[in-house]
Amino acid sequence: MNVGRDLCRRGAAAAAVALALSVGGCSQVISGTAQPVGASQPVNARLDKLLRECDILSHDQIGKAIGESVQVSDSFFGAVCMWDLIGAPGGNGMATLNWYENGTLSNEKQTNNKLGYETTNITIQSSLALQIRRPNDPSSCGVTASAPDNGVIGWWINYRPGSGHPDPCDAAKRLMEMTLNLAR
Repeated sequence: MNVGRDLCRRGAAAAAVALALSVGGCSQVISGTAQPVGASQPVNARLDKLLRECDILSHDQIGKAIGESVQVSDSFFGAVCMWDLIGAPGGNGMATLNWYENGTLSNEKQTNNKLGYETTNITIQSSLALQIRRPNDPSSCGVTASAPDNGVIGWWINYRPGSGHPDPCDAAKRLMEMTLNLAR
């Protein structure tokens, strides 16, 4: 008699019984007709305006906030909205808009501080806002303010490094003022 083979058979038999019991105990019959995921649920109307925040200002409005003869063209619309600024003062540049529905100025300031950015409290439209600069980067600037309903809105201007451009914070502030005016 081979004890090792007998133990192996008993172990295999016990495992097979345990598997059969666990599979059989978890099964159940569900009545009805199979449908694709989400087919029985109403459409979430809160998401029907997704990416429309990229249309908050027209190309002409963005261009005029940057400079007189600036042409604006779409660059990227997704988690943020980005535009190429052609003919911006000092050369081409980029404008970026972000809107974080659940963001707060406090969180933005903490995050910027962790990144080593210089964050300054400013006032826009009688409301507290943040002016943000990256260390050693005078060619870019961001302005973030509380959104009128909830969250935060931010505009960034990035000019070509080393070009003869005006202060990018001025254009970011003008874009924020225009955005907040539209929300009133």
